[in-house]
Amino acid sequence: MRVLLLGAGGYIGRRVAERLLLDRDLQVTVLGRRDSADIRFDLAAGSPGALARFLDAVAPQVVVNCAGATYGTPRTLVRANALAVATVCEAIRRSREPARLVHIGSAAEYGTVPLGTPVPESAEPRPVGPYGVSKLAGTELVLSSGLDAAVLRVFDVVGPGTPAASLFGRLAEGLRRALEQQEGQVRMPDLSPFRDFVDVRDVAQAVLAAAVSAATGVINIGTGHAVRAREAAELLVRAAGFEGVLCEEIRTVALPAQSVVEPLLLPGGGPLAAEPRPAVEPVAWRQADVRTARERLGWRAHTPLEESLGDVWLETACRV
Repeated sequence: MRVLLLGAGGYIGRRVAERLLLDRDLQVTVLGRRDSADIRFDLAAGSPGALARFLDAVAPQVVVNCAGATYGTPRTLVRANALAVATVCEAIRRSREPARLVHIGSAAEYGTVPLGTPVPESAEPRPVGPYGVSKLAGTELVLSSGLDAAVLRVFDVVGPGTPAASLFGRLAEGLRRALEQQEGQVRMPDLSPFRDFVDVRDVAQAVLAAAVSAATGVINIGTGHAVRAREAAELLVRAAGFEGVLCEEIRTVALPAQSVVEPLLLPGGGPLAAEPRPAVEPVAWRQADVRTARERLGWRAHTPLEESLGDVWLETACRV
């Protein structure tokens, strides 16, 4: 089966490329902005007509779109997560043999959801920031395109290769610096929210399952379990062998000028100190309802969170 992969240079895209290339039944072509791509093309700047010509040349049966932006200005996010998706959908429609599309969405599209319950695909999306809004726009473009398409709404991705700007990327680098310089503390943002952390390698397997399936529409990709970010951080701290203090910013959701200092303890280690900061209302809870992925893709997450974060630390500790 011929597969055209978009966004192979990103965090998820790199792992998807590795997984697809391992399958001898797949013929994979990579399209992107980097020199390593088989086809050089900028989705945010190129025209649908030009992309359609590349599609006709490659004749893929499946297009996997891992391209997008997680950080940046609202303009950057819209160009990468909405405009580029519109280009992909229109190009597939114009091609001689329209391919199936597997698009990577985000749990940020859901926004604030009820505490304590898994969120199903039928939930009304209410994104609370530019990233979630731009990703939802991309999802809506795919769903309204009339294409044979599936959107994998991926929850909070962890594992090797995690971006330096991500929560665990920052923590791992902070722990490395603290250990090297014999510092006794690492500063972190609020770790009170609950998240559904799913390993990037499991996400890559879900992409493969979606590519060879006939499933359409939105499909949640997560573990089905919510873990407080603080507990996940403790796993990374243990992996690093750090015995110092995490200075955590504890936020409240009362008045903008209010904040709270809450003393916390690390199991087997020092105190987890809190610093007063202005209150900001975060998305406090994210947990996937993963029944659709199990029923329609035959997929479920297998990698334990402790292994995912252990690999994050191993990669950080070995970096030259």
